[in-house]
Amino acid sequence: MAYYSMFTRDAERFEFNVTHTDLSPLGAAALAGTTFPIDRERTAQLMGFAKPYSNSLDAVSDRDFILEFLANSSILMMHMSRLCEEIINWCSREYQFVTLSDTFSTGSSIMPQKKNPDMAELIRGKSGRVYGNLVGLLTVMKSLPLAYNKDLQEDKEGMFDTAETITVALDILAGMLSSMTVNDKHMAESTEKDFSNATELADYLAAKGLPFREAHEIVGKLVLECTKAGHYLQDIPLERYQEISDLIEEDIYVALQSKTAVERRNSLGGTGFNQVKWQIEIAKAELSN
Repeated sequence: MAYYSMFTRDAERFEFNVTHTDLSPLGAAALAGTTFPIDRERTAQLMGFAKPYSNSLDAVSDRDFILEFLANSSILMMHMSRLCEEIINWCSREYQFVTLSDTFSTGSSIMPQKKNPDMAELIRGKSGRVYGNLVGLLTVMKSLPLAYNKDLQEDKEGMFDTAETITVALDILAGMLSSMTVNDKHMAESTEKDFSNATELADYLAAKGLPFREAHEIVGKLVLECTKAGHYLQDIPLERYQEISDLIEEDIYVALQSKTAVERRNSLGGTGFNQVKWQIEIAKAELSN
């Protein structure tokens, strides 16, 4: 849902980009307008533009609409690259959170057992290409005097290349996500053998009246103790907990469960189950409209 929010902003940026693209330059001529008695409002209407450029020098020299498109594309590619980085991690042997379809993977050239997330890596790599197109045109534009200069012929290749790149990347990403398998049981198990619940213990003590600074210090020492002993917070006997603080009761083991930790993050926009379900419902309503 975090990535849904990112991609929603991307869509909004491209929609706004249309406003600055939907302008007719016809009648601006080479730079100073035309002496012929044309109706620029009417020609803009006939060609399907929202309106004509209001200034002839700007009409000839403006490439902001391309720069906006390239900037929006760069942000979009950055978001896709971040998601692909997550996928690359998640499908690794170390994580095993997801399994990619063979359609979007390749075998290793040297390691028979290895399955490479090549499509995700290629999308991640293409972000640099799109960034380069943006920086290239910004560099072309940075010192151009008004109005038209031949330098502006450099505005097209990078734009067309970017349009093709993001379109293909979006198609591949959509296919990769819709066909991958989520290993939810393994994901759940991975939350049981770590110290991500340390904050829960600190919050538990703070809710019982202990200043959070003191609770933070106590939990930090406990984590170190567990690390040396080779076990986790949920493995500590109640007697040991009560030696540390008489505020700790038997309900601590419920508080330390990963499911409980997730459920408690139920503030607006949080990662609690009810909040995520609400975010999904809102997203589906937005998409249906």
